[in-house]
Amino acid sequence: MRPACINNNGEVLSASVVSFVLEKLHSLPAALVYVLVVLLVFGEAALFIGFILPGETAVIVAGVVASQGRVNVVILCALVVVAAILGDSVGYAVGRRYGERLLSLPILKKRRAQLESALEGLRRRGPMYVFIGRFTAFLRAVMPGLAGTSKMHYRRFLVANALGAVVWGISFTLLGYFAGSALTKIEKYTSWFGATLLVLVIGLVLVVHFVRKRRERAREH
Repeated sequence: MRPACINNNGEVLSASVVSFVLEKLHSLPAALVYVLVVLLVFGEAALFIGFILPGETAVIVAGVVASQGRVNVVILCALVVVAAILGDSVGYAVGRRYGERLLSLPILKKRRAQLESALEGLRRRGPMYVFIGRFTAFLRAVMPGLAGTSKMHYRRFLVANALGAVVWGISFTLLGYFAGSALTKIEKYTSWFGATLLVLVIGLVLVVHFVRKRRERAREH
């Protein structure tokens, strides 16, 4: 069964992009796994439309792939962190120069209330809000651009953003890695049971991940 996501009206949609990540990362060559994950993580904030890009999902699944020995988990962690920092820096620059124009785009205009709330949070909490925003799907997508729009000093933004990227990137990569590596050891002793457990645990990780995202969307309305 293909995973589903919820649109702004609460309707279930086919998550074709997420399905691609879940289905294809396991079969891609190592170099392409790195490239795809970097592009998705970079694009989340750099393109200002991260709430429709499965960057966090890709990181978790890539961590599982790393547990199978197909990619190096240290390199993966480093690439995720760097991609997150660079993508957010591009998002900041875009927001600083084109912020008001971007806020008028149809895809963002209908979220104006949430964006205004995020801007208020930036004015009150500054770098702390940037750091916390990294762990919320919607804020992770728009926070860099909003920080640029609000004219936050780039150095303050960069420090908070880098700290958030390090904690987020490493923790979510290792979440997938340890889930996968633990079950790989079980497979050595009980192949059929281990394979079944692998599916269940990875499924559980992804279900928790999607439920959390669904709750975040619900809170936005």
